[in-house]
Amino acid sequence: MTTPLLELVDVHATADGNEILKGLSLRIFEGEVHAIMGPNGAGKSTLANVIMGHPGYQITAGEIYLRGQALSAWSPDERARQGIFLAFQYPESISGVSVIQFLRQAIAARKNFEELSVLEVRLDLMEWMDRLGMDPAFAERHLNDGFSGGERKRNEVLQMALLDPEVAVLDETDSGLDIDALRVVARGVRTVREARPHMGTIVVTHYVKLLEELVPDHVHVLVDGRIVQSGGVELATVIETSGYDAFRTVPA
Repeated sequence: MTTPLLELVDVHATADGNEILKGLSLRIFEGEVHAIMGPNGAGKSTLANVIMGHPGYQITAGEIYLRGQALSAWSPDERARQGIFLAFQYPESISGVSVIQFLRQAIAARKNFEELSVLEVRLDLMEWMDRLGMDPAFAERHLNDGFSGGERKRNEVLQMALLDPEVAVLDETDSGLDIDALRVVARGVRTVREARPHMGTIVVTHYVKLLEELVPDHVHVLVDGRIVQSGGVELATVIETSGYDAFRTVPA
């Protein structure tokens, strides 16, 4: 049987002593797109942070596996080096550090290089910025400093393209975007996926609009720290028309 790219087995996780994930299991294979939907407070962003190893969250039971290797003891930077990428809901700005400087260090760490030449990074960066329809001047701007919401999210997609992750977790990438910006970001994600067909993708979202642009293979409904129902994209349509009330009574 094929080993899942990423697998969560009965994961329980807490933050500040409060249990948020209450026995969550999920299997993702190469090339698949999984959408995680749920009401506010269901644990969607907690799931994203737990996968990435955020120190503010503790796994109290269960395990997460990357290609069959248990990773709960790995630090966030080790998870990133091994190919897990998190696109933040609210990307931080770093004044004084340009986009290209940041990416040079991140790519070197991801590929276990001691040093990468600026020219090598710039060539790859310019190629991807052209593919994503981004202004080349973007590379010299300070990371997310003064960026609009759409620019911050497009910068996350650019990082994803250059870091070539095994698994990309998009934590409410559509948050705060108008429909035009959402479509631009979604097109960027599609472009990266076309170039990286092996990449598994987890899309955490409230909104069906993003899933119209990034059609998922599987949709999971997360309520009160558990996945209560899984299915195809038709589940997203049910949510759009009826909300989450119907799922709150589904047994775990």
